[in-house]
Parts: sequence; structure tokens; C-alpha cells
Amino acid sequence: MSNYIVIIPTYNEKENIEAIIRKTLSLQPLLDILIVDDNSPDGTAVIVKSMQIEFVNRLHILERKEKNGLGTAYIAGFKWCLAKQYQYIFEMDADFSHNPEDLLKLLNACENEAAGLAIGSRYITGVNVVNWPISRVIMSYYASAYVRFITGMPLRDSTAGFVCYTRKTLQSINLDNIKFKGYAFQIEMKFKTYLSKIKIIEVPIIFTDRTKGTSKMSNKIFREAFFGVIELKINSWFKK
Repeated sequence: MSNYIVIIPTYNEKENIEAIIRKTLSLQPLLDILIVDDNSPDGTAVIVKSMQIEFVNRLHILERKEKNGLGTAYIAGFKWCLAKQYQYIFEMDADFSHNPEDLLKLLNACENEAAGLAIGSRYITGVNVVNWPISRVIMSYYASAYVRFITGMPLRDSTAGFVCYTRKTLQSINLDNIKFKGYAFQIEMKFKTYLSKIKIIEVPIIFTDRTKGTSKMSNKIFREAFFGVIELKINSWFKK
């Protein structure tokens, strides 16, 4: 078994799932994959299970009964990976918006530069986003600026979903107390890591919007993130 595992949450990703699995499992050093599938009606899980015959002990799947939010999918994945003794645990989307080859940059930051959390950052060296409409680029960029202003975290891309946690970092966070389910989950996890005074490194990446499948972003998710940041900051005052 590898020390490294990539969690990929899925819901209706049949167009992308085989290609992202093959690309990720081709990398060196060898990485394992955990797919957390929320009962995709398009048969994503069926494709994954058919590939497990080829990638024995490297490709794993955790099937959930319903679509219950990105945050809960990752928390379930984190707990599974910790129980299996993995040392470096990644988050990555299934749609190739994150380049699997950049996983090695995140690993280097954790393994060789002593980061407890490495973030694949779209904004640490400018704006490195491809195929997004300008309105979404502006919203995303200023969302991170808003998070910096409210929380005090010196991060350029606090909403990023392409990251690597060390085992020690995840063990330092009470995963059962993580509240948010949507993209606010990404901010909450980084904020908890920041409050624990764990070293965080942002690694520049190029983010490319999906070309297959559909985005899971919604107004509800955006509202949760906007107001959730204020809640996180206020709660931190009473937990010092």
C-alpha cells in the first residue's frame, strides 16, 4: 500500500472518471485513489468498480446512499484514509480542472518543505484560470480576498479544492466538528489548520474549467460560504 492517496468525490462524472483514474494512477511515486460516490444515477460507481479489477489494492470506492454535500464526502473520505494509515491525503476534482501531475507539487511541499497543508493555488502568482467566464473569475478572486479580510488568513486561494493534508494535520482537526457541507467546507478546513499554527504552503497551479459534465456550484453553496466565513471568525473568538 502507498503512503499517498487521492480522494475524488463524484456525482455524475461518467464522462471523466476513467480518464482521471488512469492518469492519476500512472504517476510516480505511486498514488492510490479513493472515490467517494454519492449514488450517481449515471453509473459513475459502476465504472469505478469495473476498473478495480485492473487496479487491485490501489483503486478504492466508498459509496454513499445520497448526495449530501462536498464537505461530508471529504470527511467520510478522510476518516477512511486515516483508518487505513495513509500519511498524505489529497483532495482533487474528477473533471480535470485540477491537473493530476500537480499532485506531485503538493506532495513536495508537504514531504520536503514541511507543510502540513499544501494548497494548489490559482492566485498566488496572479490569476491562473483557463476557460472561466470573467464574471466567475472576478467572483472567485474577490471571494478569497473577502476571506482574507474576515479571517486574517494570509492565503491567496482559500476556496481552493486541490490540496494535500498530512496525516498529522487531519488528526489535529476534530473532523466531527466541521460544520459546512458546500465550498465553505474548504475555507473551514483551512481556517482550522491556520488556527492550529500548522505550516501552510500555496503552490501555483493552472486551473482549467471542466469540458465534460456539469458544475455543482449553486447560489445556495455560495451563500453558505459568504455568511459561513463570518460565523467561523466569530466562533474562533470564543474558542481561544
